[in-house]
Amino acid sequence: MAMAARLICLSGDLLDGGPGVRFTVRRYGTEEPAFAVRFQGRVFAYCNRCAHVPVELDWQPKEFFDHSKLYLICATHGALYSPEDGRCLGGRCNGRGLTPLPVEERDGAIYFTPSEQIS
Repeated sequence: MAMAARLICLSGDLLDGGPGVRFTVRRYGTEEPAFAVRFQGRVFAYCNRCAHVPVELDWQPKEFFDHSKLYLICATHGALYSPEDGRCLGGRCNGRGLTPLPVEERDGAIYFTPSEQIS
């Protein structure tokens, strides 16, 4: 049985390359921080965990992009990730990327779609 989509925020809350919106998901039975951002008009969401060490990415509250607004950056060690798919682009992530989360934008809002693994 499919779980109901969960409202994260309104579409207007996410500006291109701007601050993200934080939310939480349940993964492997524990609450985990997550975030959503807008990049090139589309919304992407990931677990808020660096692939290098399990720390949250934000360098300031809700700030996930680097100064160029082209990459997601881990505040702790400077690892860079692609906003479009979470893959590691450089730094100490050793080729491991961010864990993407299924989101959709409809009717002026952003929704997270739970699955059996992540709810």
